[in-house]
Amino acid sequence: MLESTHTIEIDQFVPFTQIDKRYYDQPYYIVPNDDVGVEAFAVIREAMVGKGMAAIGRIVMSKRERIIAIEPHGKGLIGTTLHYSYEVRKASDYFDDIPDVKIAPDMLKLAQHIVEQKEGEFEPESFEDHYEEALIEVIKKKQAHQPLQKSADRPSAPKNVVNLMDALRKSLGNEKAKPAAKKAKKRAQGQGEMLLPISGSNKGKAAAKEAAKPAARRKAG
Repeated sequence: MLESTHTIEIDQFVPFTQIDKRYYDQPYYIVPNDDVGVEAFAVIREAMVGKGMAAIGRIVMSKRERIIAIEPHGKGLIGTTLHYSYEVRKASDYFDDIPDVKIAPDMLKLAQHIVEQKEGEFEPESFEDHYEEALIEVIKKKQAHQPLQKSADRPSAPKNVVNLMDALRKSLGNEKAKPAAKKAKKRAQGQGEMLLPISGSNKGKAAAKEAAKPAARRKAG
């Protein structure tokens, strides 16, 4: 077992654009630990900004040596632990079986139109953790000695889910029937969501489950 330390050993600097996102694991804020180290901290940070580089180093965390990528972030640094190569699955093991498909120009145009309609900004504060909310609600009800809702009484999955390919085909038929397409309106409240189906291979249900496997293998502990 290795003892955890507060020291990062830098091995090399690499262009941060070269780091494959599949290798990213857990991010941490990195700040100088005293006033004396502030100047050195700022100098190395600005040098990395100017060169577009990230530092690759090693740190011991939870009695295990981890690889860490350090990148400038505002006035500080972000250190993100990385997976080892053996922990990341090869994309070819999953993607090679996907058949080549000839895409009809009209279908592609409609798909691009849908993407444009749903275009937005990345706002993580808008993400809702429904599991956490439901758990808190259960705890509050237990504390208040209120009866819990049975699984059968809970709201079922929405029925207005639209298959993406069916929606495209329907839209394609509508577009051909109209002399000119009207300007797209904003999404109305209650409008159906789109479902992008992921089919398994001809090996059946077991293969279908494999389609949603994470890129990186998780280790216990």
